[in-house]
Amino acid sequence: MEEVLSGIKVIEYSQLVAGPFCARILGDFGAEVLKIEPPGGDEARRRGPFPKDSPHPERSGLFLYLNFNKLGVTLNLKTKSGREILKKLLEEADVFITDLRPEEAEALDLTYEELHCLNPKLIMTAITPFGWTGPYRNYRAYHLNVFHGGGEGYLLPGGSEFSDRPPVKVGEFGGDFDAGMNAALATVAALYRRELSGEGEFVDISRQESLMALVRVDLSFYPNLGIVVSREKSEVPLGGIFPCRDGYISIVIWTEEEWKALVRLIGDPELRSERFADRRRALEHGEEANARILAWTVNFTRDELYRLGQANDIAVCPVFTPKELFESPQLRERGFFAEIEHPELGKLVCPSFPARFSLTPFRLRRPAPLLGEHNEEVYGKLGYSKEDILRLRGAGVI
Repeated sequence: MEEVLSGIKVIEYSQLVAGPFCARILGDFGAEVLKIEPPGGDEARRRGPFPKDSPHPERSGLFLYLNFNKLGVTLNLKTKSGREILKKLLEEADVFITDLRPEEAEALDLTYEELHCLNPKLIMTAITPFGWTGPYRNYRAYHLNVFHGGGEGYLLPGGSEFSDRPPVKVGEFGGDFDAGMNAALATVAALYRRELSGEGEFVDISRQESLMALVRVDLSFYPNLGIVVSREKSEVPLGGIFPCRDGYISIVIWTEEEWKALVRLIGDPELRSERFADRRRALEHGEEANARILAWTVNFTRDELYRLGQANDIAVCPVFTPKELFESPQLRERGFFAEIEHPELGKLVCPSFPARFSLTPFRLRRPAPLLGEHNEEVYGKLGYSKEDILRLRGAGVI
């Protein structure tokens, strides 16, 4: 059975998170993805987590997750022969995903203008810290830099009690996953346009702008109203996460109807007073309102609160641990966690993609590649013999 992107050939030359995640999404949709790594391997191979905290280039949890459903080869683009091989691969490709900055691509003769002449139907998706235009176009940046360049560092965590706290970021590479998702969406849109026009296209993804999209509502306040949103202004002053008898529960109160339903459910006479008569006035006394909600939630289990919320049209959701999510009957029924064999680690269980297609079910077709695992297979198809491949390896080309 053909998958959504069956027949689409993707070449990926990128490291760590944003580019590899973009390529993995396309691979999950059925595209044939070839990951190209420098001979020393993707930087993600040296990042954890590792089983038993023992570093190993074939056992990085980060690398394994980002590179399912891909073939893998090594190639040194600093050599002329390496660039020639890449261009041979790109002649037959539909998509080229890269994190090369403009000056790097220019030095390697890998700009879109040059590749368009090679393959007019090629879509080149470039994912860089600040995009291919503007004064920052060649700036280098880690996830830490880009995240804070996106504006959310002073909004997390929300709440007046954190107003004087220095900027923080989400854990690990959270922001770069967003950039990869945006890049995948834009690439699929470019593929659709190519079906209509027959031409390739350059897709320019700024990781900074991807992060800014997370706070697009807050960012719109300043140019339109002159308001700078802070942690204090970004907090949720009514509702939130509350402890209960066996963990935590999330209660969201966005409407008047939800507030009145919650007041009836709690039955606290004080919440029926004039000060809490409607959601607007309750917001003005949010700290006290939340204290009274907490005094109620601690008497129930998560499941009891969830069912009470569902029965009364209140947005209530348990806060689950990773173990509970893995054992969730809902996620198991949908097949969200998929199993696959890895040559180094044996059976692995991996979160899959959240979309389900009625005619093309999700499949983990292959584990993340070992370093250079498919060199002979891929380069053999280009006409290189085993002797040629040995010679290229000895010369540091692959």
